[in-house]
Amino acid sequence: MQIMSAIPHRYPFLMIDRMVEVVKGQSAVGIKNVTINEPFFPGHFPSKPVMPGVLIIEAMAQTAAALVVLTLGDRFEGKLVYFMTIENAKFRRPVVPGDQLRVHVVKERQRGNVYKFRGIARVDGVSVAEATFSAIIMG
Repeated sequence: MQIMSAIPHRYPFLMIDRMVEVVKGQSAVGIKNVTINEPFFPGHFPSKPVMPGVLIIEAMAQTAAALVVLTLGDRFEGKLVYFMTIENAKFRRPVVPGDQLRVHVVKERQRGNVYKFRGIARVDGVSVAEATFSAIIMG
């Protein structure tokens, strides 16, 4: 419930189930339990379900947005976080039903209302995706 109060995303586009290891203003880990019931699996792919890479990147962004909201508290109220850039995205192996995605994000820098993060998604301690991305707080 805390995640849903922090960011506006809802089913079927809420990509984080839980936040753990939050260090306000610095880093966080988001958890996504990937199940066969995800709405994208029937189309991606029917005979071999694979979580789309762009949704793994979205999970990174949602984890980062929740970190920003938890850091700023009331100062964030009424604002949204929007992607600005995605750089150096790499996908190491498919994410499939039954995997638990652990999304690690670290704030690299902040200038005003623009933030830059480094994200790494892992399953069972093994990197499955990584990217550097920036976002802006609007509102």
